[in-house]
Amino acid sequence: MDYQLIRSKRKTLAIEITRDARLVVRAPLRCSQARIEQFLQEKQAWIALHLQKMQQRRENHPEPTPEEEACLRKKARDLLPGLMARYAAQMNVYPTGITITGARTRFGSCSPKNRLSFSFRLMDYPMEAIEYVVVHELAHILHKNHSAAFYAEIEKILPDWRERNKLLKQ
Repeated sequence: MDYQLIRSKRKTLAIEITRDARLVVRAPLRCSQARIEQFLQEKQAWIALHLQKMQQRRENHPEPTPEEEACLRKKARDLLPGLMARYAAQMNVYPTGITITGARTRFGSCSPKNRLSFSFRLMDYPMEAIEYVVVHELAHILHKNHSAAFYAEIEKILPDWRERNKLLKQ
């Protein structure tokens, strides 16, 4: 099994599947190679499943060309402010602004000052998923965590939020 090994001052072994479908193993400085190999054997099914999922995600959502990125950014600038305003009114929340980013690891975020950021990459997903991310980030204005109350807030607006969230994982 091909992997990148990173040793550091940590206490546990960990596995990471990178965005480009590479396997990274993080290990304590004094961990033996035999223990690392044993750990990889124990996690073989998990590794295979997640490598397959990441490969599928890469096929479904390849890295955009500069022209495609420009189109996705324009779509985000045209679509997201209106969606944000509509759902903010329903939720009675007041975001302080919106930013379109190139984030690769998250579709949206909410700053402590209630400024919402959305990745242009979100525009590559169905409208149901886009709406879910908008409502999710607006809910962070009320709840700065992922508590039961946070998800209850989302459910008031999008009772089918679980199905919408699954669209982001495809």
